[in-house]
Parts: sequence; C-alpha cells; structure tokens
Amino acid sequence: MPKFLIDANLPYRFSLWHDEDFIHLKNIDDGWSDKKVWGYARENNMTIITKDADFSARMILAKPPPKVIHLRIGNMKMNDLHSFLNKNWKNILAFHQVSKLVNVYNDRIEAIQ
Repeated sequence: MPKFLIDANLPYRFSLWHDEDFIHLKNIDDGWSDKKVWGYARENNMTIITKDADFSARMILAKPPPKVIHLRIGNMKMNDLHSFLNKNWKNILAFHQVSKLVNVYNDRIEAIQ
C-alpha cells in the first residue's frame, strides 16, 4: 500500500514518486475536495505531499494520520523542482519520521511535532 498521497497540485509525471510508496491523486480522483483527500489519507495512514496551505493549517490542529509534507517552495520549472527534491528528499524523510508536519522551503526544512 502506498505511504504517500501526492496532491493534484503537484506534477503527475515525476520520477521521484513513481514507485509503490507513492500514489498521485490523479490515479484516484483529482476532483476530490480537500476534506475527501484528508479522509482518504487518514483512513489509509498516508502522508499528503502538497503545495496547498489548507492541509498545513488543518494538520496543526490535528493528530496524525495523515501527516503532511508541505512544499512551500514557490513555482519552479520541472527540472528545478526535480533537482531540488532529489537533493533534499532524504532530509525531508528524516523530518517526516519524527514530525506530523514538514514544511519545506527553498532554504530550509522545518518540522512540527
């Protein structure tokens, strides 16, 4: 079963998350409301990877699951996004292991436990 649910606001064709640990919302239903996405991730003990601040705000008031990885990196070209995530993914995962919310910025990673 996938561990990560990729939100519809992130690229579908992205090599980093094309394995059994990831599922893109497009493969389920990219028309779901945030509430439905949250519920699905919660029921399936998944982490939501998103650029949507609504999930971060909800996570601050909730207990996991789901957890949230919030990419607060602005708009990037696909190659730049790919390079950025490949460079930082191990650190993001390390924070994810001990935190319910991971905020990823261009210059730092923050964790909220």
